[in-house]
Amino acid sequence: MKLAVNLALSLGMLALCVWLVWPDGKTRDELDAAFKALSLAHLAPYLAGYGALLVVMHLCRALRWNNLLAPLGVRVPAGPLLAISSVGFMAILALPARLGEFVRPGLLRARGGITASAALGTVAVERIVDGLLVSLVVFGACFALRGPDAPDWMMPTAYLALAVFVAALVFLVGAMRRPATTVKLALAISLLPRIWPRAAAAVEEKLLDMIRGFDVLKDQRNLGVFLMWSVAYWAANGVGLWLLARGFGLSLSPIGACATMGIVAVGITLPNSPALIGQFVWFMLLGLSLYIPGANVEHAPIYPTTYAFATVHYGLQVSWYIAMGAVGLATPWVSWRDVRASTKTGP
Repeated sequence: MKLAVNLALSLGMLALCVWLVWPDGKTRDELDAAFKALSLAHLAPYLAGYGALLVVMHLCRALRWNNLLAPLGVRVPAGPLLAISSVGFMAILALPARLGEFVRPGLLRARGGITASAALGTVAVERIVDGLLVSLVVFGACFALRGPDAPDWMMPTAYLALAVFVAALVFLVGAMRRPATTVKLALAISLLPRIWPRAAAAVEEKLLDMIRGFDVLKDQRNLGVFLMWSVAYWAANGVGLWLLARGFGLSLSPIGACATMGIVAVGITLPNSPALIGQFVWFMLLGLSLYIPGANVEHAPIYPTTYAFATVHYGLQVSWYIAMGAVGLATPWVSWRDVRASTKTGP
């Protein structure tokens, strides 16, 4: 039932996002002309710079996990950590409805020394910290753009994104101080104990085990290093998007690039369509529209360029994570059997 619900949400998101970005006949002709007009010689230095930043992003995103695991007494060598993380990132992209988030904890459990639930707790901290960082960027950018000409969706979206991640942070802090009380309160709010008592008891046990992964919040040194890795990761994302936009001749400021990156990051935390098809491009065009009028409006003069830019950016991201995941699977530290086991057993 859980898998069926996740698949339904994922396929629904896929249908919605493809419908939102699918161009009509005239727009397809305009897009075709825009792609044909791209000069590889002109784009080459920008693509090379973006490629270098992809390496920085990947290393920051993968290696910072050790600082979340260290308070649990787990330290993974750089090689296995990169392999496990690369395969996990590919799984997040490939599997629907964020099911790929279970792959990294499952692969780490296979090495021994930690339960998948505790490892999943570290991933929860990672997601919440990332969400807070990008939500603050999005909120700050939207607050600076507020005014009578701002789109109606802008500020409510910014407040909602910030509220969700602040609520998650409150849960983290409460779980660290009073784990049993916080878990019981969260379950009571969900009404699961009344609807399905046996499931509630199982969830409570898993959540209490998962809270072990929150131990980094007590370790100021590792938490500080993790935050530095995270800021570097998101800064490289923003700079990479800005650099690639310059290659397409788009007048996007570094702040606009960071805000667009944040809107995409918040948007893809929703139940994701397979490989983020349609979803990634739609949220990128939405973010660009705050700084480039007509960026997400069909038949606007700038639309073919912004669409081409969003599509190329999406293609580079997908190609990178698939390639790195394939490299991870080619190492002796991860196998297809491990990946299948991690998706079947979960936490």
